[in-house]
Amino acid sequence: MKKEVELPDALNLDELLEKLRELCWGAADILKAYSKGEKPPFGFPQVLSIDDEGEGPVTAADLAVNSWLLDGIRKSFPLAKWSLISEETAKDKLLKDVPIDADWLWILDPLDGTKDFLLGTGEYAVHLALVKGNKPLLGIVLIPELEELWFGIVGSGAWYEDRLGNQKPIMFSAREEISTMVLVASRSHRDQRLEKLIATLPFAEKKIIGSVGCKVTKILKGEADFYISLSGKTAPKDWDMAAPDALIQSAGGFFTHANKEKLRYNTGDLNQWGCLIASHGKQHEYLCKKIKSELLIIDPSFLV
Repeated sequence: MKKEVELPDALNLDELLEKLRELCWGAADILKAYSKGEKPPFGFPQVLSIDDEGEGPVTAADLAVNSWLLDGIRKSFPLAKWSLISEETAKDKLLKDVPIDADWLWILDPLDGTKDFLLGTGEYAVHLALVKGNKPLLGIVLIPELEELWFGIVGSGAWYEDRLGNQKPIMFSAREEISTMVLVASRSHRDQRLEKLIATLPFAEKKIIGSVGCKVTKILKGEADFYISLSGKTAPKDWDMAAPDALIQSAGGFFTHANKEKLRYNTGDLNQWGCLIASHGKQHEYLCKKIKSELLIIDPSFLV
């Protein structure tokens, strides 16, 4: 597999990936310890605390992984001309409608699927994406409970590996007709409008999965074929979508709005409003057209 990606300051890709592997498996150890109620490594506190203020629960695990990854990247590449932002640091670093002033930006979600983490489903993930301008170039999704570390280099390829470094290729399903396909849907982020939309699509099966990263990797394994996100009172954020987007693009699939426009990041609005569709690509154009037309009926005011 040819692994090429544009990097700032002529950084070496192999060295970057090797350090990211080390940091990600450390993050897996932290999260798995918290999930079992055990003492986490690297000196992080053991007590799992839950704060239900804001848009979702924030746990000690979120904060520990956030610190571990951001500090690790900064210390490992002190001269690299990139900025770093995460779900946990956004409120302190961002001004409304003002993009971060950086050509290169790491976007981190230290724990995507926090509710699933707390419920013990195992369907949580860590997202890490390197974005240039408004486009993701490198995406990483870590699924601790499955011991899977996924890498996607846009324009070059995608793969996943275990803790020993054994690599496996992407295997999209061979399903080509919507009537045979498997939809992967959210467990918690669902409303009546989304349910009405899903009911109009002639897919064969629906799987309910937690984290966006877990959903997209189901598509990359061939266990599902497409995923739909529909914003409501709130919307998914850049850190929810950037790494999964880079992954599926790298594998040759698609992640777009229903009007077929690609997702953009660091625009000054962290919200990814509208209808977002990820798929292995075999019927992506049809899905976009069908979903867009159905949304006009369900809610004519909805901006796709």
